[in-house]
Amino acid sequence: LIYDSFAQYLVTEKGYDEDLLILAPDSLDFCCKGLVLDIEEGNFLKLAEDGTVLRASHGTKSMTFEEILENYGRREWKHFNTVSGMVSRTAKYYLYDNYFDLPGALLCARVVDSLDQRDGQKKYDFWKDMVAAIQHNYKISAFKEDCGMYFPEVKNHPDKYLQRCPESVKKWLKQLKNAGKILLLITSSHSDYCRLLCEHVLGNDFEEYFDILITNALKPGFFSHTPNQRPFRTLENDEEQEALLSLDKPGWYSQGNAIQLYDLLKKMTGKLDPKVVYFGDSMHSDIFPARHYSNWETVFILEELLGDGGTVPAKAESEPLEKKGKYEEDQLKVPYFVSKQWGSFFTDRLPGLENAEETLVHTWSCKCISTYSTIAIPSLEAIADLPLDYRFTRFSSNSSATAGYYPSPPRALLPNEDSVTMK
Repeated sequence: LIYDSFAQYLVTEKGYDEDLLILAPDSLDFCCKGLVLDIEEGNFLKLAEDGTVLRASHGTKSMTFEEILENYGRREWKHFNTVSGMVSRTAKYYLYDNYFDLPGALLCARVVDSLDQRDGQKKYDFWKDMVAAIQHNYKISAFKEDCGMYFPEVKNHPDKYLQRCPESVKKWLKQLKNAGKILLLITSSHSDYCRLLCEHVLGNDFEEYFDILITNALKPGFFSHTPNQRPFRTLENDEEQEALLSLDKPGWYSQGNAIQLYDLLKKMTGKLDPKVVYFGDSMHSDIFPARHYSNWETVFILEELLGDGGTVPAKAESEPLEKKGKYEEDQLKVPYFVSKQWGSFFTDRLPGLENAEETLVHTWSCKCISTYSTIAIPSLEAIADLPLDYRFTRFSSNSSATAGYYPSPPRALLPNEDSVTMK
């Protein structure tokens, strides 16, 4: 749906090639979290933890090792310093780090293919149109106005796109609340879309699960902006009202900033430095800013832990073998399959120069996980049945790159029988 809603806009509003509307099922293999689009060159890059390029494609076409060396050398990619310092995005590159964005990567790659065919461009200028497509489909008024393709479709067919929340997770949320924890929901979605999702996923009583709901939070700015730059606003019928000077009580708010939220949490808990544990699935919008600006504990929800074969859901483990096979087939239908074109999210092999042995290196995405997350889990379901006082091992506990993965590290990070030299 996300792919179609962007492609439709580019074709009908911006005159792009109609072929973009046809999506071959196997083309989704191109989608892999952690890719960086080098916008001006039309290249996608998979980066090692030291910033060198491990794999690359021009449009959808994989580049050879020789082409990578010729274009990028064996040195840090030129924008690596800025991208890694802020886990950021600029007009020169874009980082694809969550499933909501990812279909856009395939679309951009196909746009590059089509521009090459048409007029063999050297520098690319399609990004502004891509931004316009995103704004058209997701602008704050789009849900209300039934504008674009995305919101009308989700409204009309929620069951097709949304999975209901498992009972174990609902029970866990209630247990947390009963144990005196304050529960927050912080989303960049506007309140009308948030309500549709939550009613469908959690039920009509979803507001009872949370003490504070913050919509249109515009993360990561929610964490980096000051109260004057980004005040909280109240909502009436999903319309934002006047700016608030401070946040005085729990409730539902729009926009805002982490500083005033934390002041409210101090007031509500009566503690000078209440501990906040923040769950998120985007390194760019959730994990990095919550850790970097607010110093919150961060739990990274990483579906790739399922696709890596290192972790099988408990249900599948207790089933007879013939059913396991079925589960493995099903795995390819879910978004966390491992891309054949891009390989593991966590590691990759770097060919040796001049007959030297190849080395196994960690990806930059993998390095970010152990740097900015307290722990990483495949889903909330994976921890919902644990006792509330369960003690997780943190990534920082022994500066380990694998200690914080629960229930177990991805297989790609475990020492292998092969004699590979780890970097």
